[in-house]
Amino acid sequence: MTISIELQVLNKIKKARRGSLFFSDSFTSLGNAKAVGKALERLAQSGELYRVATGIYVHPVKDDILGVVMPGIEDIAKAIAKRDKARILPTGSYALYKLGLSTQVPLNVLYYTDASARKIKLGKQTITFKKTSAKNLAAIGALSKLAIQALRAIGKDRVSDQELEKIRELLKKEKPYHLQHDIKLAPEWIRKLLRPVISELPNE
Repeated sequence: MTISIELQVLNKIKKARRGSLFFSDSFTSLGNAKAVGKALERLAQSGELYRVATGIYVHPVKDDILGVVMPGIEDIAKAIAKRDKARILPTGSYALYKLGLSTQVPLNVLYYTDASARKIKLGKQTITFKKTSAKNLAAIGALSKLAIQALRAIGKDRVSDQELEKIRELLKKEKPYHLQHDIKLAPEWIRKLLRPVISELPNE
């Protein structure tokens, strides 16, 4: 007996943990694009899947109090990067938000990437992937790469003492090698602002 494409898709998503994201092309081995698209549409209508954006679906987490918990911007961006085998880097206002320098989640989130440029519409929010040079993606520190992008977003000669102090304090938690590596990639004006942190690093 032939198992329907819809049932095959359902079996595959049920094997994954809740919160997992799927793309239309995650199921290309099960049938042609049109048939897979119809199956995903029916599963979304039944509540087995939720459509996050065009071609992107989630097997949602269901909380007793909160109900259906949808994936965040970060989860979606990382899932896209993993699918595309790409590197991504939060920039601008989103870098400021991730470092705690802003409390407002931006409606338009910009990531640098070494994959194709694209825009993903998520309700009122948009994720934009902007293709950039390898150098802009060469930073390796989780905090230091955000700090560099946050300072770029604020702009030269516009960084307040409070912002600079907070960034310097955060960077004390960065791995020394990562910080030393990443600061070399930053513009000179950013290196100048962050040198006091480097001078306080323990000698290795």
